[in-house]
Amino acid sequence: MRPLFLACLLAVFPVVSTKSPIFGPQEVNIVEGGSASITCYYPATSVNRHTRKYWCRQGAKGRCTTLISSDGYVSKDYEGRANITNFPDSSTFVMNIDHLTQNDSGRYKCGLGINSRGLSFDVSLDVSKGPGPLGDTEVYTADLGGTVTINCPFKPENSEKKKSVCKKTDKGCVTVIDSTGEVNSDYGGRIELEIMGTDQLTFSFIIKQVQLSDAGRYVCQIGEDTIGEKSNVDLQVLKPEPNLLYGDLRGSVIFDCALGSDVENMAKFLCRMSNEEACDVVINTLGKKDRSFEGRILLIPKNKRSFSVHITNLRKEDAGNYLCGAHSDGEPQKGSPIQAWQLFVNEETVIPPSPSVVKGVVGGSVAVFCPYKPKETNSLKYWCRWEDTQNGLCRSLVESDGGVTEQYEGRLALHEEPGNGTYTVILNQLTANDAGFYWCLTNGDTHWRSMVKLQVVEGEPSLKVPNNVTALVGETLKLPCHFPCKYYSYEKYWCKWSNKDCKILPSQGEGPSDAFVNCDQNSQIVSLSLDPISKEDEGWYWCGVKNGLRYGETMAVYVAVKEKVKGSQDVSQVNAAPGEEAVESNVRKVESKVVQNPRLLVDNVAVETGDAAGGNRASVDTSSSAGQSGTSKVLLSTLVPLGLVLAVGAVVVAVLRARHRKNVDRISIRSYRTDISMSDFENSRDFGANDNMGASQVIQETTLEGHDECSAATTTTEKTMESEEPKKAKRSSKEEADMAYTAFLLQTNNMAADVQEGHGEA
Repeated sequence: MRPLFLACLLAVFPVVSTKSPIFGPQEVNIVEGGSASITCYYPATSVNRHTRKYWCRQGAKGRCTTLISSDGYVSKDYEGRANITNFPDSSTFVMNIDHLTQNDSGRYKCGLGINSRGLSFDVSLDVSKGPGPLGDTEVYTADLGGTVTINCPFKPENSEKKKSVCKKTDKGCVTVIDSTGEVNSDYGGRIELEIMGTDQLTFSFIIKQVQLSDAGRYVCQIGEDTIGEKSNVDLQVLKPEPNLLYGDLRGSVIFDCALGSDVENMAKFLCRMSNEEACDVVINTLGKKDRSFEGRILLIPKNKRSFSVHITNLRKEDAGNYLCGAHSDGEPQKGSPIQAWQLFVNEETVIPPSPSVVKGVVGGSVAVFCPYKPKETNSLKYWCRWEDTQNGLCRSLVESDGGVTEQYEGRLALHEEPGNGTYTVILNQLTANDAGFYWCLTNGDTHWRSMVKLQVVEGEPSLKVPNNVTALVGETLKLPCHFPCKYYSYEKYWCKWSNKDCKILPSQGEGPSDAFVNCDQNSQIVSLSLDPISKEDEGWYWCGVKNGLRYGETMAVYVAVKEKVKGSQDVSQVNAAPGEEAVESNVRKVESKVVQNPRLLVDNVAVETGDAAGGNRASVDTSSSAGQSGTSKVLLSTLVPLGLVLAVGAVVVAVLRARHRKNVDRISIRSYRTDISMSDFENSRDFGANDNMGASQVIQETTLEGHDECSAATTTTEKTMESEEPKKAKRSSKEEADMAYTAFLLQTNNMAADVQEGHGEA
């Protein structure tokens, strides 16, 4: 029975041509004397809103004669009973026609522009005979799926006789029901025979859940078939006009299903007609969903009698015939309440294309561009995450008026830019749990809703910032952000995040501010400086890039600000990534190198500091005091050994000059006077090979009284003296000078080694 039931339903849905962007009802069924209201849809463009709309009747030769149009024309046949109204906001126009007769049955077109242009839709209008007597036959009409009560009169003398109803077929008049309890199997469970009291001269039979096959001629009989009293009935079943739904490609539609009070405790569903034997469930309240609609469909109960189904990111293949209904098993069954829908997808859409899938790396970010109706700039915009619950659920995460879900604080922002029909949502600090489906929504036109699928993949973010930063109140904080060459031409920025927005900090030179941004293109770093930092500066900061008004990648860093404790040292710190070196550690490297080679001081400080900036993550300069302390240590460790070397050198020079004059008892040149005691030089070997600091005992008295005495004394010391004891070998002054110089070098190396060893222990 179910295939037959679905076949009857398919008769309601004629095939729809999708060549034209104009859409309307393909069939309209009206009872004679009634009225028809026919709605046709058109693409929402400025030209279409203002162009001519018409309703014409097709003739035998294909000509379509205008009956009524939006420019004021009304044919003589339609005068006083028809009108046409354009609704530009909803991109529809409606024809209202009253006092219909069977002569109005025929083929029509609703369209735009000129009749022969092809921007039209074919409509079939069928006006049937209304209820009432037609000769000896009483005519009844019933809606498909509804209930009809048919009355059968009889004469008083036949009140005690058998009552029955039969339906005329090719095989004769087949009994449907009688007063003895017999019921035809085709009507089982949905037909009743009602007999009033003996004082009444009619009986009734009631058909529930009327089907198309119930239409036909019935005979009411009193008594036996051949000789009893009879009356004729004609039942016409009216096909319900399916609810029309017009959607744009990439847009969104809503099925509003109202089924009545009989479905309060039943499972609700929406199914799509695929063929005569199947209506495939798209979604139901028992948790079943079609995989082709995953992430882009929601079922929202309104009350126990009605619900709505939202579908976004419409595709061409979504066009077709749908049923919404209710049944205990969540699927359409014979006799279950249903509502028919016909969905048309306009491929000449005004909704701009946007990526349906975006990808981001773990720890990185994504920027999602959401479309909205350009005229609704001031509408509330929000972003929600679709969840695969029983009916589907979309929890709001951020709104344009300043609301952010607590668990997304510091990592989610909604920007009105670039505007003109598009806003931007940025989500950073991505994790694998962020993968899923998200919806872009506004409180305006629901046709502009869209969905995006977020995929989180392996990789490294392009931007590099510190993980965490702690600073003291009153100090200078400098946050670096490294960016790759691919972003060289992009605008780089720092902004401070809040639950309302992420306000971009002003660039240097734009006005007085405690925060400014400067960029070093050579090292590809953009830095944020806060000088001095205060407790109000604590919070999330974003480094990002943008191309014009379109936002790109971002990275976030949290800055914690602590009060400075009196007498404490600088505790500002950064938790850097592995493999990263702070500036202070590089200064210590420089100190070690300077001790070995003081001439490397300037070059090495520059090189090591540059190396620190080239790590995987950026280091932070929280104040200038650390650099000054490192410089003082370098100068101290350099000047001390240099002073010692110079002192030793001075002593050695004095010893050498004294040795050249060792055999002179008393020399007086002009005002230069020197006293030398030869007894102090008992053994020149002892002087040359032992402690050269003893040379200070040689000089007893020295008086300098002029510049010329120095040169004279130098000339005098060049003379040599021979010993009074020729048998005892004595070294020449040249040999003794060489030995003294050798002792000087040994002493200098020992002192330098001691200084270096002590520095290493420190």
